[in-house]
Amino acid sequence: MIHPTAIVHPKAQLDSTVSVGPYAVIGEHVALGPGCRVGPHAYLTGHTTIGANNVFHAGCVIGDAPQDLKYKDAPTRLRIGEQNIFREHVTVHRANQLQEDTVLGSHNFLMAHCHVGHNAHLGDHVIIANGALIAGHVAIADRVFLSGNCLVHQFVRLGTLALMQGGSAISKDLPPYCVARGDNRICGLNVVGLRRAGFTSEQRLELKRLYHALFRSGQKLRAALEAARQESTSEAARVLLDFVAGGQRGVCADVGQAAEDESAGSAD
Repeated sequence: MIHPTAIVHPKAQLDSTVSVGPYAVIGEHVALGPGCRVGPHAYLTGHTTIGANNVFHAGCVIGDAPQDLKYKDAPTRLRIGEQNIFREHVTVHRANQLQEDTVLGSHNFLMAHCHVGHNAHLGDHVIIANGALIAGHVAIADRVFLSGNCLVHQFVRLGTLALMQGGSAISKDLPPYCVARGDNRICGLNVVGLRRAGFTSEQRLELKRLYHALFRSGQKLRAALEAARQESTSEAARVLLDFVAGGQRGVCADVGQAAEDESAGSAD
């Protein structure tokens, strides 16, 4: 059902089961899959492809131009999977270049007033709470949780099952399974998330030991990585080790280790 006050471009591709609320606007190059619901005053635009059973609440802006002064109206794209929820006034921007799309996977929950910038990549089962801001080119793996008003700098990576506490801000990579607190700091493992994801007590204990070896041993990270690879061989450990070794921006430091480093460097 399409409300009579909605404006839907005649070339937009809407499955027959899509519902569109009052005063919503859907652009020419938008494709909406089965079961999608578009709320009042939502604006879907750009070359945006949307899978089945997505829900867009009031005032969402999906697929608009990137906030990039270099962008020159190229027909860049946004791709969205299935069964995502976009609450009130969420904004998701299309890419700033043709070579790379903005991509959201499936079963994600974006709460009110959060923002996903151009060229960002979100996996599946990601939760982004109210007011969180994700800059351009950010890569977020599956089952990441961002609490309210978190800030993520451009090009940062967030590993699977990572969690950011409310109001945290990061400009360095957040390793898998870890909890971010404050500015570029981590404070341990996301134990609740690991348990809910089915990690056994033995697996969690291995990751706890690995966390201490990497981030609390006092060793330089490169040396700690090399030593850990000799001792940790599970798939979960490999995911963490490969992530830490593969970044370009550095990784967030443990709160305790960071405090020790700052104290050692003080003139007092």
